[in-house]
Amino acid sequence: MPLRSKVRGPAPQDPNLEEDIIDEAIIFFKPLTFFRNFEFRSDADRVLVYLILYILECLKKLQRCPTKSQGSKELTSLALARFDIPGDPGFPRELNNLYAKPSIADAGLMREYISQLRTELGLRLLDKVYADDQSQPSKWWLCFAKRKFLDQSLSAPGTY
Repeated sequence: MPLRSKVRGPAPQDPNLEEDIIDEAIIFFKPLTFFRNFEFRSDADRVLVYLILYILECLKKLQRCPTKSQGSKELTSLALARFDIPGDPGFPRELNNLYAKPSIADAGLMREYISQLRTELGLRLLDKVYADDQSQPSKWWLCFAKRKFLDQSLSAPGTY
């Protein structure tokens, strides 16, 4: 899936895109978090669901970050930290059957792609959460940090 990205990675770059999957995830994040069911129609829907779950993880981290610079450090470390991909035991079990387990050769490429998505999403999300005031995050974004999307979470219980 092409991205309008400043971050290096395996995703094809297309600076002419008006909106990419990351923009869609941020735009539709708030209404989608109220969904208990979601119909998967394409691979883009699978990526969208992962990004929505990752936004929730980012917001949990940003709750403890009073400034944008501190939030940037937290989201960068979160994006680059080890994470589970489909087929890994730590990946949400209920979502594992929606994603095909990658082969060993494809697993590395998938990790790079997801890492690129996570890093780029973190950069764009910071601009939204700290849009009005660089010194404190928007309460209208952070109020969603306690929600779960499809009753799922990318982090293990008790992590935050």
